[in-house]
Amino acid sequence: MAETNAAMGQRLRELRLRRGLQQSEVARRLKISPAYLSLIEKGKRVVQLPLLFQALELYDVAVEDFMHSLGERHVDDGLARLLDEPLLRSLNLSEEDLASISAEPRMVTTITALFNLYKNTRSQLDHVMASMAQRERAGDDNSLRFDYNPYDEVTDFLEQHSNWFGSLEERAQQFRRDCAFGRRVSSEDLERGLLEQTGVRVRRVADRAESSVIRSWNTEERVLTVSNDLFEQRMKFQLAHTIALALFDEENLHQPIVENYRGQHAETRKLIKIHLANYFAGALLLPYPEFYREVTATRHDVDLLAQLFESSYETVAHRMCNLSDPRRRGVPMHFVRVDVAGNISKRYSGDGIRFPHQDGSCPKMAVHLAFLTPNVVTKQYSAFPDGSTYFCFAKVVSEPLRGSLVKGTTYSIGLGTHADDAKHFAYADDIPFADPKKMAVPVGTTCRFCERADCNMRSAPSYKYAFRVDEYTKKDNFFSPLVNADAEAEQPKATRRKPAS
Repeated sequence: MAETNAAMGQRLRELRLRRGLQQSEVARRLKISPAYLSLIEKGKRVVQLPLLFQALELYDVAVEDFMHSLGERHVDDGLARLLDEPLLRSLNLSEEDLASISAEPRMVTTITALFNLYKNTRSQLDHVMASMAQRERAGDDNSLRFDYNPYDEVTDFLEQHSNWFGSLEERAQQFRRDCAFGRRVSSEDLERGLLEQTGVRVRRVADRAESSVIRSWNTEERVLTVSNDLFEQRMKFQLAHTIALALFDEENLHQPIVENYRGQHAETRKLIKIHLANYFAGALLLPYPEFYREVTATRHDVDLLAQLFESSYETVAHRMCNLSDPRRRGVPMHFVRVDVAGNISKRYSGDGIRFPHQDGSCPKMAVHLAFLTPNVVTKQYSAFPDGSTYFCFAKVVSEPLRGSLVKGTTYSIGLGTHADDAKHFAYADDIPFADPKKMAVPVGTTCRFCERADCNMRSAPSYKYAFRVDEYTKKDNFFSPLVNADAEAEQPKATRRKPAS
């Protein structure tokens, strides 16, 4: 790519000098700075197609002649490199097509140059998109708001802090001591602590079928109204969450954490406050020292931990992703919660795994496959296209409402870590660890950005491949791109030959 830029820049300089034009004059007529033109001629900047066409019109040179003048010493080598690109590989050119192209060196040169321009343009676009996202995350008021919602901001905020907030941990421990809580805390214990420590009374209301509100706190009357339909584990979490909100308002406990935060959206700070309250609730119900010891002893057995602390599977799963105390650091993990439609409602990446922001994640991941066997824990090694491998496990959790799953909620809770850390998890004991990469399930982040050409569960075409329909060829998935390998599989090897030169 750099060689192409250099050759193109040198040729543009030759054309300018041949016509006796100064850089300043050409730059003025092209509406760019002389410095930028100088960088283009030195091969240090990519010349975009519109600018190239303007320059060639100024120099009175045809595009085809310009491309031919760049030259290409080895047509076959250049063609081979070109056809190795995924986007062009997916065009599935026939031998006749290759022979025709190879017989026209000027055509090969032109196609190569144009494709390199496309790649450079796409690379610059990717850079601009990444820069925009970075500016958004940094709270730059002058940046464009591009596809970056408040939930993305909250997720990034938590990941920037490694999902660890020492001040909340300490205050939760103090609250437990003040209330003389044991390891297991009941809803009655929390209700008593809420009244004694914050002055908030709890009013339980039976049968709230007419409303989806499960918790409402009147800050003026200091009364918390909560649905008595909640089962014990969820009731405890809502009470613990309210304790956090009361302490936040009275002691400004959360302010030092967010005082320097500048978000893009007005609702983000409120969402962060909610997530910090959830964090505090987890720390109150699952105290760090005891929880860390049991996590280590049980080797991250979520079901067993839920029994030991009389907590829910999801709360325990969340809490395991909070173990980032430098003095007692846990295994880096990720967390994801999806519904039956594949929508991600919660996600956290503490181990570097990439989750999509908008589209659904890969259907071959354990968190989605868990719906096929809702009564057992689904486990797998997941291999991503970049070579990274993770150990993932997931379980379906349901909260029926008055006996109906339709009226209640059903989620799949997914957890995981780097494959090298799988030895710390009891769930990996029955999966051989000798070579996880050989047994790993090939997955991707999301279909639109996945480069796998042999996936039978695609829900959308990949932008990395040209979408092409062949009415005479059927793959096992409509959106799976047709590549040269598909054609080769249908033809005897004896008929294959190199393109004619």
